Amino acid sequence: MSSRERILGRVRRALADVPADEGPYEEAVPRDYVREHGRRTVEETVELLAENLVDYRAIVHRCDVAELPLLVSRLLAERGSQEVLVPPGLPSTWLSATEVARIDDRAADTAQRLDRVDSVVTGCAVAIAETGTIVLDGSPDQGRRRISLVPDHHICVVRVPDQVVSSVPQALERLDPTRPLTWISGPSATSDIELDRVEGVHGPRTLEVILLG
Repeated sequence: MSSRERILGRVRRALADVPADEGPYEEAVPRDYVREHGRRTVEETVELLAENLVDYRAIVHRCDVAELPLLVSRLLAERGSQEVLVPPGLPSTWLSATEVARIDDRAADTAQRLDRVDSVVTGCAVAIAETGTIVLDGSPDQGRRRISLVPDHHICVVRVPDQVVSSVPQALERLDPTRPLTWISGPSATSDIELDRVEGVHGPRTLEVILLG
């Protein structure tokens, strides 16, 4: 008997006493949980997002549309970036003030090639204030998942207040579950059994979030 057959046999035995007319897996899960914790104004929601992003060790900046190109240019210069990875649909104005070499996201590029890129700039799908989480869904201004996971420095632009929601349930209503979703709560970090924090294991060590108002 194979391992697969043994596992399926255990499942069948576990379900043996379930009435034939009972369909717990087919029934819809009730969605009557609290949609957000407390009532906040738009400004308070954005402030909570910024606070939680900082708590997760992201670096938060604020600017308007006119200031964005110079801010992105300054962040790349401070990082000493020689190359910046660019999703296919990133607005061209965002990088109009920098002379850093732009690397287009190409399927042919290997992980090793992407690892040599200093920075990546993306937009986002939605940002969640209560959890300090930014979600990417592979849209043209965000690119494929790997471009936000391999480079060591990620600059993510969040349009405020349009892309900011209070809670996870509100975010899920905006997201397409069939798309490749990447949920980011601060820079990449993990801890071993002694709680020693190590950054950059499975994503960028530095996350800079621009709240674009």
